Amino acid sequence: MIRSKLLSKPISSMYPFNVSAKELHSGRLNGKVAIVTASTDGIGYAIAKKLGNEGASVIVSSRKEDNVKNAVKSLRDEGITAEGVVCHVANKEQRRKLFEVANNKFGGLDILVSNAAVNPAVTPILEIPEEAWDKIFDINVKSAWLLAKEAYPELIKRGGGSIVFISSIAAYQPMFPLGAYSVSKTTLLGLTKSIASEVVHDNIRVNCVAPGIVATKFASAITSSDAAAEKSLSIVPMNRFGKPIEIANAVAFLSSDEASYITGETVVVAGGAVAHL
Repeated sequence: MIRSKLLSKPISSMYPFNVSAKELHSGRLNGKVAIVTASTDGIGYAIAKKLGNEGASVIVSSRKEDNVKNAVKSLRDEGITAEGVVCHVANKEQRRKLFEVANNKFGGLDILVSNAAVNPAVTPILEIPEEAWDKIFDINVKSAWLLAKEAYPELIKRGGGSIVFISSIAAYQPMFPLGAYSVSKTTLLGLTKSIASEVVHDNIRVNCVAPGIVATKFASAITSSDAAAEKSLSIVPMNRFGKPIEIANAVAFLSSDEASYITGETVVVAGGAVAHL
């Protein structure tokens, strides 16, 4: 009887082919507002898109206005509520604009994803110029800390929220010739634990995601040639590069209530690469 009733229904009523990709997701971030830095391509864009597909309103950013406009259009074409801000994370006024947009357009902030990073020098760590070392730590560490510091009162207003830092497998296994970059990413592991322990009673969770080697433009120094790729994959049991969406999935989980009992932790998404200090 049940089977006959099912067969009598139009196929379109049984399988929602005409719904959007956003509607097919769980909506576990419905009503949330998220800022994702460095989010107009690569891992950052994948994170913004995933959070948006889960129901969040997202604010994307980049140093280049054209990149911001293109990313916002692409997200909106997917049915995602998105705004964009030109932001160099080392610039205080531009960082302030992120929070202004969150408040003025969406009424507040629930999720901060600090993804911006640089690596201006591909060189052995004891040969890196001091100015390159300073730039790496200014962007990769200090700006991440400043963003969290500035997000804190905004999250308090909402009764809590989530901060996610994007680190790297290089935090655990320093990659030659990316020594200084690797050290900066190790620092984010400590920053995560330190902030998490101080804001836990404010209903704010702070976690970190350490991606493995993901074939993006940013990682081209270690993925662009066959020799470099072979060497890079030697530490990955899955023997392949990661995909941006695989990192985004972890960030979405940590940003959601499904991770309500997780704080101060780093989730490694690296194809089985060894991760311990």
